[in-house]
Amino acid sequence: MRIDEAFDALQKTVDEDIEKTRLARGRRDLFKEALLKEPDVLETFGSGSLSRSTQLKPIHDVDIVVVYDPHEHPGWGSSGPSAEEALEHIRSQVNRLLSQSKGTHATVVRHTLLRNHAVKCFLDDPDDPEAFTVDVMTALRQPDNSLLIPEKLSARWVPANPESLIELVAEHQRSWPYFRPLVRLLKQWRLDAPVEGRVKSLVMEVLALQCLPMSGNRSQGLKTFFTAAATRVNEGVWDPAGLCGEVQPDLDRQGLSAAFANAADLADRACAAAAEGDTGEALRLWQEIFGEDFPAPAPASKTTSLIGAPALITPRPIRDAPQG
Repeated sequence: MRIDEAFDALQKTVDEDIEKTRLARGRRDLFKEALLKEPDVLETFGSGSLSRSTQLKPIHDVDIVVVYDPHEHPGWGSSGPSAEEALEHIRSQVNRLLSQSKGTHATVVRHTLLRNHAVKCFLDDPDDPEAFTVDVMTALRQPDNSLLIPEKLSARWVPANPESLIELVAEHQRSWPYFRPLVRLLKQWRLDAPVEGRVKSLVMEVLALQCLPMSGNRSQGLKTFFTAAATRVNEGVWDPAGLCGEVQPDLDRQGLSAAFANAADLADRACAAAAEGDTGEALRLWQEIFGEDFPAPAPASKTTSLIGAPALITPRPIRDAPQG
């Protein structure tokens, strides 16, 4: 098997089935269409990894942003009770439009739950650990095109710009068609990385924007990423829009840096083996990085050569011979 074929096989194990992806997008679009008809709503758009095409399977949730007319809600945007009020407002709209019992647009939502920044809408049994949800976020558009979103716990409105990240990912993808697929591989890789605590998927996505190249093949691109990310992660991973601060303040930077460095060493050796024509060894090294889902030949068995017992030495026969 060629190295490109092995990466293609790994990608298939990471990427979600196209029909399930379409179903998730259809559910997201149902919310967008329903809420856009409300008189106080100016626009709706998808956010999150599905909108950036960097999602892992299975897809359990999707995100949408609902931008409201500030003239319809003059109290919004200021610190105080308006943050929770905005979330309650969007929950009442979702229930009226989409609740399973009395939705006027569709009957799909079984339960809603207020979270810190959004309303989580359950389309499946809330007790199901894999229940599909739609997270609906209230927002006000700002003059610089960023957003203000409510934060229930702090009773204030905070800046955000999810569209900026969507565009950054799209721009990198336009330059290098391997970008989004490799982001998904790296998000999968992080799940087994030997670090303390979990690593947020957004951490990997932001690091990918900073450390993946704009050209080349997948092997060289991953080698470049792991090498650069081993150093970059020590600086912390920050919102690329410069609005939301550090993506994961409790990130085990040291542990993740060490995991990146180890992967960089293996990737370097894999690229060297491939350059020398040893495809089998290259595949085995990539499998050491990405696990058993990366196909590789088994190591050649070490056979012990049997050394036969020395032949018996028989004495020369003694013959009588005339003495000269």
